[in-house]
Amino acid sequence: MKKMLFVYNPMSGKGQIRFSLSRIIEKFSGADYDVTVYPTKAAMDAAQTVCARADEFDIIVCCGGDGTLDEVVTGLMESGAGRPVGYIPCGSTNDFASSVGIPRQMEQAADTILNGEPFTCDLGRFNEKDYFVYVAAFGLLTDVSYQTKQEMKKVLGHAAYIIEGVKRLGSWRSYRIEVESEEFSCSGDFIYGMVTNSDSVGGFKGLPGKDIALNDGLFEVMLVRTPTDLMDWQKTISALLTGEENSGCVIRFKTRRLIVRSEEPLAWTRDGEDGGEHLQVELENMHRVFDIVTGTSEVPEKKLTVDENASDEALSEIAAADLTAEPEDASETETDVSPLRENVMREREMLAEFVRMLTETMPELH
Repeated sequence: MKKMLFVYNPMSGKGQIRFSLSRIIEKFSGADYDVTVYPTKAAMDAAQTVCARADEFDIIVCCGGDGTLDEVVTGLMESGAGRPVGYIPCGSTNDFASSVGIPRQMEQAADTILNGEPFTCDLGRFNEKDYFVYVAAFGLLTDVSYQTKQEMKKVLGHAAYIIEGVKRLGSWRSYRIEVESEEFSCSGDFIYGMVTNSDSVGGFKGLPGKDIALNDGLFEVMLVRTPTDLMDWQKTISALLTGEENSGCVIRFKTRRLIVRSEEPLAWTRDGEDGGEHLQVELENMHRVFDIVTGTSEVPEKKLTVDENASDEALSEIAAADLTAEPEDASETETDVSPLRENVMREREMLAEFVRMLTETMPELH
């Protein structure tokens, strides 16, 4: 009989695991697993438990949000046991599960663990002793995506992320940093930066960039320069929405390793959890070092999308739009407007609203 360590966070997803826990355990037991169940009790409890006990089991399964997965993988790396990881997402965003094709429904995710195949992923090393599964970030919107209501994301798409960020513009600040890598180096003032190995961040598909693979040995890096006026803000928003590379406002590149230095302690997050404050951070891609069980041994590359119906033409129209102009009156719109154009118009309206709110919040940018 195979042995499974099942680690779950009872607080994730408003405690949803409690409603499915019995059925999930029965699934695993019925598949000839001897299951040891461990509910986490505090921060880093999962990491410490997995580190101490991983070699006792054939597979480590975790249920929770991306932070729980981060802890389990961290503990596994520290143990050196090399066991496959099963993941049942039960958080608010579940970015990594989305990127590797793990179902959001918990019992379906359990079935995937029983019937799927291991997919070997890259992992991020954060300085010498810490790790991140899919994102390390700093700056203005570091935690906004995790505090934006899921209902708003479903209705407004990317605009929900932007509108949530507006609430914090009164306390936004710039960071003077220096970035060094073999592929690209720069210095200057930035409001945001992220290093990712995922096609989804904060529940938004495509935000990290284009042509993303989770086992190519490369990070996707995105840096957002500090806007100086409303025109810069407009260019920045358009570049974020379209995935434009090296627009001047938004810098994107791929690399295996980079160093970020700052003039004062810079607060980071790792997989949505506190990463501490640092004057220098070294981030290294560890190529194909852990296995996660998915529905297939190959995860296809993902392309940037604003929504499921968006196209390159729609993205170009959004990028070219005058966001300071008044939104079009719906009464003057043709009655046979396609769903695609409706999506574009909705994005324009939301972005125009963002600019209006930005102007009121930061009058010095007039």
